Amino acid sequence: MPYVLVAVAVTLLVSVPVSALVATNYRKKVVESKIGNAEDKAREIIDEALKTAEAKKRESLLEVKEESIRTRNELDKEVKERRAEAQRYERRIQQKEENIDKKADAIEKKEAGLAAREEALNKQKEEVAKLNEQRLQELERISGLTSEQAKDYLLKIVEDEVKHETAIMIKEMENKAKEEADKKAKEYVVTAIQKCAADHVSETTISVVQLPNDEMKGRIIGREGRNIRTLETMTGVDLIIDDTPEAVILSSFDPIRREVARIALEKLIVDGRIHPARIEEMVEKAQKEVEVMIKEEGEAAALEVGVHGIHPELIRLLGKMKFRTSYGQNALKHSIEVAQLSGLLAAEMGLDVRMAKRAGLLHDIGKAVDHEMEGSHIQLGVELCRKYKESAVVINAVESHHGDVEPQSLIACIVQASDTISAARPGARRETLETYTSRLKQLEDITNNFKGVDKSFAIQAGREIRVMVVPEQISDADMVLLARDISKQIEAELEYPGQIKVNVIRESRVIDYAK
Repeated sequence: MPYVLVAVAVTLLVSVPVSALVATNYRKKVVESKIGNAEDKAREIIDEALKTAEAKKRESLLEVKEESIRTRNELDKEVKERRAEAQRYERRIQQKEENIDKKADAIEKKEAGLAAREEALNKQKEEVAKLNEQRLQELERISGLTSEQAKDYLLKIVEDEVKHETAIMIKEMENKAKEEADKKAKEYVVTAIQKCAADHVSETTISVVQLPNDEMKGRIIGREGRNIRTLETMTGVDLIIDDTPEAVILSSFDPIRREVARIALEKLIVDGRIHPARIEEMVEKAQKEVEVMIKEEGEAAALEVGVHGIHPELIRLLGKMKFRTSYGQNALKHSIEVAQLSGLLAAEMGLDVRMAKRAGLLHDIGKAVDHEMEGSHIQLGVELCRKYKESAVVINAVESHHGDVEPQSLIACIVQASDTISAARPGARRETLETYTSRLKQLEDITNNFKGVDKSFAIQAGREIRVMVVPEQISDADMVLLARDISKQIEAELEYPGQIKVNVIRESRVIDYAK
């Protein structure tokens, strides 16, 4: 049994290495066979790849050759076309050169012909100049005028014709412009005037106080005239007591003082107690009443026009204007009328009606203080409007309503027109005889200074100037220009309401006698 185990063990020991060696050899053979197969496959793959590459190479070479052949053919074709085109251009250039040569030859021939023609023309010009000189000499001999005299004569004829045509053109243009402008202006102005029906109040420098009887005159005069002296001293008004039955006349250029004196005297007459102390008391009461009246009149004027927000001091000054006049026209009534007209014109033109009324109401505000302060009513009005913070539009309307300053807005132009309309209405103003005669004389003097004017007459109360001209000096065409020049001169030198008609008359008379 032990021997058997040993034998088995020896057998195992011997068989294990042998089997391992056998297995190793077998695996080696298997691996070698696989490697051989792989190498064969690799050789086959390499051979196949080489064959494919060779085929690809041959194909690429063929394609390159074909492409090069095609490119060469295209280049050859393009070269041929370019050569053909170059040949065409060359032929064209040759043709053009031939044409240019032909034209150059033709131009040379023309130049030669022109030179000959120019020479012939110069000869003709010389002949014409000689003939013209001979003609001028013959004309001068026949007419008895030199060439300069003839030129002057022709220029005068042409000048007269141009002047005549210019006068006709100016007249036509003026008539056309006037027709169009007058039509629109008349529509606006007539509409405004028809809607505004303000009355006119003409003031004088005296007031009449009615007395209950003539005995009251003695009481007003008082013992040794103390009552009348006190009344005149307190009011600054002259009392005229004459033979006028039951009436006393108050005379003063200051309407406010005259109104104070009138109220005070009426109160004294009603009271019956007339002595210096009572006179002083009544004058003070009258002054207070006039101040209240001034304020109420200013407020009523602003209310009537429909203007609000005016400074109280300007309202008071408006009320004072009730007692001021200009050429007999009441200043407050005039301002109210200008405000109404300005508002109506502004409404017609689509402008700010309230601003136009405000400017129209305040345009103469300087007249309320022009007797107390230095300066024109325009300057004073501008200062007052600036002082009480009126707008720039109102200030410009105040300072431009007499044309001293250029208007900067349509409202200023409207106020200027409304002021002229109000002042130019028949019966609105009253001029003194001296001012009236002076204006007529100035009107005639202006027209008499023009060359060719024989006589001039101011007619229709200065609304028309009739001018008689010398027929030998003024032609029909000159009359139009003369009338225009006279109108411009009158506008520049005279101040007048409304408009003045310039009527130029040219009269030619031929007289003969039958014997």
